[in-house]
Amino acid sequence: MNQLEKLHGSVERVTFHSDESGFCVLRIKTRGQRDLVTVVGNAASINPGEYVEAYGFWVNDKRHGLQFKAQELKVIPPSTLEGIEKYLASGMIKGIGPHFAKKLVKTFGEKVFDVIEKQPNKLTKLPGIGEKRKAMVITAWVDQKAIRDIMVFLQSHGVGTARAVRIYKTYGDQAIAKVQNNPYCLALDVHGIGFITADTIAGRLGIAKDSLMRACAGIRHVLQELSSEGHCAAFVDDLKKKSVDLLEIPELIIDTAIDEEVNAGNLIAETIDDKPALFLASLYQAEVSVAKHLQRIQCGDLPWGEIDCEKAIPWVEKITALRLSTSQRQAIIQAVKSKVMIITGGPGVGKTTIVNSILKIVRAKGASVSLCAPTGRAAKRLSEATRITAKTIHRLLEFDPKSFAFRNNSTNPLITDLVVVDEVSMLDIVLMNHLLKAIPNHAALLMVGDVNQLPSVGPGALLSDLIQSDTIPTVLLTDIFRQAANSRIIINAHRINQGKLPIAEQHTQELTDFYMMPTETPEEIYDKLLQVVIKRIPQRFKFNPIRDIQILTPMHRGGIGTRSLNIALQEKLNSASEPKITRFGSTFAPGDKVIQNINNYDKEVFNGDIGNITSIDLEESTLKINFDGRLVDYEFSELDEISLAYATSIHKSQGSEYPVVVIPLAMQHYVMLARNLIYTAVTRGKQLVIIIGQPKALAIAVRNNKTNKRITNLCARLQQGIIK
Repeated sequence: MNQLEKLHGSVERVTFHSDESGFCVLRIKTRGQRDLVTVVGNAASINPGEYVEAYGFWVNDKRHGLQFKAQELKVIPPSTLEGIEKYLASGMIKGIGPHFAKKLVKTFGEKVFDVIEKQPNKLTKLPGIGEKRKAMVITAWVDQKAIRDIMVFLQSHGVGTARAVRIYKTYGDQAIAKVQNNPYCLALDVHGIGFITADTIAGRLGIAKDSLMRACAGIRHVLQELSSEGHCAAFVDDLKKKSVDLLEIPELIIDTAIDEEVNAGNLIAETIDDKPALFLASLYQAEVSVAKHLQRIQCGDLPWGEIDCEKAIPWVEKITALRLSTSQRQAIIQAVKSKVMIITGGPGVGKTTIVNSILKIVRAKGASVSLCAPTGRAAKRLSEATRITAKTIHRLLEFDPKSFAFRNNSTNPLITDLVVVDEVSMLDIVLMNHLLKAIPNHAALLMVGDVNQLPSVGPGALLSDLIQSDTIPTVLLTDIFRQAANSRIIINAHRINQGKLPIAEQHTQELTDFYMMPTETPEEIYDKLLQVVIKRIPQRFKFNPIRDIQILTPMHRGGIGTRSLNIALQEKLNSASEPKITRFGSTFAPGDKVIQNINNYDKEVFNGDIGNITSIDLEESTLKINFDGRLVDYEFSELDEISLAYATSIHKSQGSEYPVVVIPLAMQHYVMLARNLIYTAVTRGKQLVIIIGQPKALAIAVRNNKTNKRITNLCARLQQGIIK
């Protein structure tokens, strides 16, 4: 048996850290060792500059050489002046960066922690530290102590997690008591903590595997997971099977838990396609409410009265200097006679021309209009196309982070005669519910989108359900207009949608907007992609590789997944940028392209928004990100909300357009290869699209139109016209 030893020192570099398991590989500077020591172990949260104490033994790994394998690894306050300064400079204590860390250590020496904790008034004697910075430092120090207590508690129950900060922010001083009382609340309340982590803690706390509390939490978790795949409900038999597989308990306990949850009102039972199904209460209520409000808005007179289309259409053609096609004229006639209407079709079919014409006609009749879209980028595009201000739906409804509710709702509706919503395919059932609630009885609703794109990231199949219900007037546009027909991107998007392979000129010196680069292996895709993004596109087409080029890939994992590509592209395109900050296993620097991964209502930044880091302030422990011209501040502790975005998933690209799109496709993406996936990716490109991949993978994607049908009941609700 190996002799246990104690090792302590400062963390110089976090080579690897897993948020889920806590496993980490650290490079540590220890007293008496000239070279950095590699320490392998498990830590709740670890950052460069922190001081650790490790108990373990030395091993000589065949691949990695001499390592210290820590059986126990804990963060402790450093004891040396150098260690104290590095710890304070790490950004762990907001308000103290490298500059003030040096000043504090020089003035107070080894007593600096005591001064911060017990005699904070002494801090203001230093130049540059006033009452505001002192208060910031005191608050951060208290928070850090509380967070360390939570970390110790979590680690004592065998769980390593980098989410202690969020647990503390969610529950405050009640964090440990709350977790002890019902650890499953973590999975519901705290971003980044799932059921498996909560279940591990529950087991350590002595909650029985077959307890009703665990069974109820497990059922809700399965439904939440299904909702993240887009389903609003689950068939009971499937739900039971998945719950039994997850929890490894008898089905009888699952039956009891389902009854308990239904009786408590957490789950709602309903029949879908003649089969018993269960909804999470919130999604059931959202579906019922969407159907009810659509039926409400459809009633009543048009806000702009009767319009003589025989006069209105020639008038709008004259002021726009455009000749409308027969299909466009019919769409406009239908729209001005409908309280609720859908316009759908692919790229280049004239959706924007129709919307502009409708807006000009109804505004000439004195109608007020409100334009919106699910994302900032989609709203910006709508503004540019119509020359009327468009907002995100959250901004239109005026989300209030304090009350966590929209100011515009059923009791305080929007002041408008017409609401136009673009990119409706992106809308999930919950957000649509909030929007419809805020539309007044007299107003009309025009929905615009492409039903062949990927459905929303959130639950529901809104646009396809609405069209399929046949209860809302719908115009499907298919004719590609002459100007658009010159674009290979648009031609190939429609070919893909028809189940045909895209076409591209393989041996031409003339520049075009669509290329395909056949490859044989994922390794060849990776090499070609880096070469194309870093050299060939910038040199030949003069596009900026960070600002203009977006890689869209089907998956996160693998050599040509987002994670691998982002690390490689950051190294190639932005490695010289300083200062760097490492948090939650990722390194960020000014100039990096990043994406927001969750909705943050306080910051008004939403899942899928892409920005660029403009600056990092080590003294304030903050960084600034530019999202379409708006600078947003992030604390270092919030950096798990963002990730690098040189490459993103195709799903995350919905509602966005980029000058250049590069799409890697390989057989290793097999489970994801579908027509609407590749169609969505191609239609994101404005000026240039390049597919680099295995021909077989592209062929499979184009042929596969059998996407998993989402379990919803909205279509039936609208067809029945009866709201329970």
